[in-house]
Amino acid sequence: MQENETQQPSANSTTNHDSLVPNHEDIPPEILKRAFKAFKKRLKLTALDEDSRLGGGAFSKGSAKLTAIQPPNQYPREVWHALHRQGKIRDVGHGLYELPKSDRR
Repeated sequence: MQENETQQPSANSTTNHDSLVPNHEDIPPEILKRAFKAFKKRLKLTALDEDSRLGGGAFSKGSAKLTAIQPPNQYPREVWHALHRQGKIRDVGHGLYELPKSDRR
């Protein structure tokens, strides 16, 4: 291999994604607070939107139990990872997060 060529990681190499995410101490607390507030607002509005849909079915009863959402995209993924590490939101997979069971209404 020549000096100016760069080596690409192989397809079967593993990486630790947590090491790629900055520590939550590196993110200013006011950013985390605003992001968490935006998350809760998005969750509430999404739940209201789901509940307001017409044609819920003749045998359906009550409101939809929406719990997980994709977080607002105006904050980077690292912010959501930091909030998850702090225990403020729970990662349910596939880019979806929810409030911990103790914080749900």
